Amino acid sequence: MFPTLSARRQDPCHARTWDNADLDAFPHVDNPTLKILSANGLDLAVWDWPGRDPALLFAHATGFHGRCWDQIARRFPGRRRIAVDFRGHGRSSKPGPPYHWRTFGNDLAAVAEQLDVRDAIGVGHSMGGHSVVTAAGLRPETFASLLLIDPTIFPPEYYGQTLLDVSFVERRRSVWNSPEEMFERFRSRPPFAAWQPEILRDYCEFGLLPSGGGFVLACPPAVEADIYSHSTDPEANLYSEIPSLTQPVVILRAATLATLGAFELSASPTPPDLASKFLHGSDVHLKDRTHFIPMEWPDGVVEEIVRM
Repeated sequence: MFPTLSARRQDPCHARTWDNADLDAFPHVDNPTLKILSANGLDLAVWDWPGRDPALLFAHATGFHGRCWDQIARRFPGRRRIAVDFRGHGRSSKPGPPYHWRTFGNDLAAVAEQLDVRDAIGVGHSMGGHSVVTAAGLRPETFASLLLIDPTIFPPEYYGQTLLDVSFVERRRSVWNSPEEMFERFRSRPPFAAWQPEILRDYCEFGLLPSGGGFVLACPPAVEADIYSHSTDPEANLYSEIPSLTQPVVILRAATLATLGAFELSASPTPPDLASKFLHGSDVHLKDRTHFIPMEWPDGVVEEIVRM
């Protein structure tokens, strides 16, 4: 059961909306505090659930936002949990292009420094996995271990080549009447039809920002397209620093590996041998999952965090 998006009342962080009846039915809903931190010349939105350290530090994928982790984060009551909205996403600043990949890891390391995060479990999906690895290299004390969920760390030979035609991303619908409209439009369409409905609700509710009388995507299509277009830049290649990371690393990989020149969002960007490049890496190949592992299989992600 999940609170509906109609008959709204604002929660304490002024982002999530709830039914009055739902608030009565869920008196202990675990809501984060929204913090705006200044880092690398930008305002970065950080969602911080109170609790004991060491924390869980969550990093989202391209085009997503920190609140996509809600249904996983809430499975760890009493633990501090932190989820960032990367630059260009959510409630963070949206500078103009270019969006180079290492800047996201730089931002994550800066957030960890300001919040004095140490010995956390870093949980990163797709671009978030790339960013967790970058941040671990910049500030090793941030993480005790890393859970990389289909991280966008391509085979080495992909870097320096043109991988993606991102023109369709630029044409993505940006203006919506409401989060409810977005949810209803997406719920029966791939890849969203395979997502847990409550996670799709979070994606829609926090993935839009008020604009005029309606809403716009919190990650503008031009920003998302630019991020993808820089994903195979030579400077995005992390293979020189990966062997220096001493933390245990678990990699969850989706079923099908993406191929150079084909932009298939459900395919995995992660090479099968990536775990072997880490000093203490292990690989888990999920043959029945797509790239959207946290959205399709949150229980499995929770189990891996518990093991770590």
